[in-house]
Amino acid sequence: MKTQNISIYDVVISGAGPVGLFLACELALAKCSVLILEKAEHQQSPLKQLPFGIRGLSAPTIEALYRRGLLEELQLHKQLKNPHQNAKEGPQPQGGHFAGIPFLAGNIDTSQWAYRLPSSTQTSLISEMQELETVLTRRAESLNVQIKRGHAITDFSQTADEVTVRAGEQSFKAKWLVGCDGSRSVVRKVGGFDFAGTEPEFTGYSVKADIADPEKLSLGRNVTARGMYMQSQPGYVLIQDFDGGAFHHSGNPITRDHIQEVLRRVSATNVTISTLHIATTWTDRSRQATSYRNRRVFLAGDAAHIHSPLGGQGLNLGLGDAMNLGWKLAATIHDSASEGLLDTYHAERHPIGAQVLDWSRAQVAIMKPDPDAQALNAIFRDLINTRDGATYFAARAWGIDTHYPFQGEHPLVGHSVPNFELEDGTKVGELMHDGHWILLDFNANGLLKTLSGEYSDRMKYVSGRAREQLGLSIVLIRPDGMIAWASDSQATEQSIRQAIAFGL
Repeated sequence: MKTQNISIYDVVISGAGPVGLFLACELALAKCSVLILEKAEHQQSPLKQLPFGIRGLSAPTIEALYRRGLLEELQLHKQLKNPHQNAKEGPQPQGGHFAGIPFLAGNIDTSQWAYRLPSSTQTSLISEMQELETVLTRRAESLNVQIKRGHAITDFSQTADEVTVRAGEQSFKAKWLVGCDGSRSVVRKVGGFDFAGTEPEFTGYSVKADIADPEKLSLGRNVTARGMYMQSQPGYVLIQDFDGGAFHHSGNPITRDHIQEVLRRVSATNVTISTLHIATTWTDRSRQATSYRNRRVFLAGDAAHIHSPLGGQGLNLGLGDAMNLGWKLAATIHDSASEGLLDTYHAERHPIGAQVLDWSRAQVAIMKPDPDAQALNAIFRDLINTRDGATYFAARAWGIDTHYPFQGEHPLVGHSVPNFELEDGTKVGELMHDGHWILLDFNANGLLKTLSGEYSDRMKYVSGRAREQLGLSIVLIRPDGMIAWASDSQATEQSIRQAIAFGL
């Protein structure tokens, strides 16, 4: 075994997908040394290309990219129409769907979201895996993150002070290891993490093929008596076959004849596939690590939780993990974290992951091809077509209601900070590119300015009135954009010190 002749890295990350790359960017932004080990030789993959690679970005993800100055680098959403748009629904655009039931944008009552300001980012956008990885790779490399492709982690061991990671014949040392290596995570398996959950109801297929008679298949998402199929454009088809995941686990090759048989059965047509180009299978198996941490090893993204891609929340969930873990790990590395800070990663992110898994399971439950599911589906359809119903489903699908259970009296505590626009036109999100804490003082309190000076290497003091400040006087914002503390009135020095003690 050959050990690399280098200084110990602060963090080794397994996996150079969007989650691993974003976490690396967060750590490197905070001046940590980071090495990413990726098993694939090349970044390109046919299944990351359009339309397979299209993903819907939710509000927390959009905010995170905006707060790090990355949102403007994504161009695809400016060129493509909403992928949820279905011609059968008429001219009113879809805002998304639940189990294939669309909620329409015109039915959503955004006034119920009291803290979303006119200056806020959009609630949902579309992107593509390849584009997102390209943008994040470029940013990571600009921050001196080392990325070694073709280096699959095969084993690791840890002591009280470091982790030794093995990739084939090479060995690397780090203070911390994070597994962002997907649903079959080696880090999770070697680390002995318990991965609890439920077994699948269906085998899903992603297919690129030449279809001789595509007009026989309706465009958009179609829930049938035998499953679901979606034709986003001729030749690109997604299929759900409720076989309990049998074919996915069978190991049988995916042939043209098999895809044609499944598509004909699910769509109840005699459609013909003339040539099969690409096909892969997946399931709705839902599992979550019971703990996201084992001493010096963490899990994030699909390594920590897997579920059906219905609703497209997996990528968003993983990027949220990275945004949450990055600043906490960096603070610990720089010896500026309070005791127990790293434990809040699991405490804050595990419940969010559990909610997403249940959201996915609920969709599968009302898509089954049986009378009970069809009865439930009809009731959900009625509910989602009401104004309150559409607003509820949009808030869940777009992540509007994402929050952490912080201690604090103000209702904004634990929520994402509104994108306050100061009187000079500066927006709070634009002040977060460096990943520092922000003490936002709307009333120019000299005490707060003096106090913030004690943390000037980690915290930014911002003073000034906002065009709409929601009655607030003081807001303390974490590096991930979550509100750690807020007040409608002037605060004492003691209360401010208590508020910033955790994490600084």
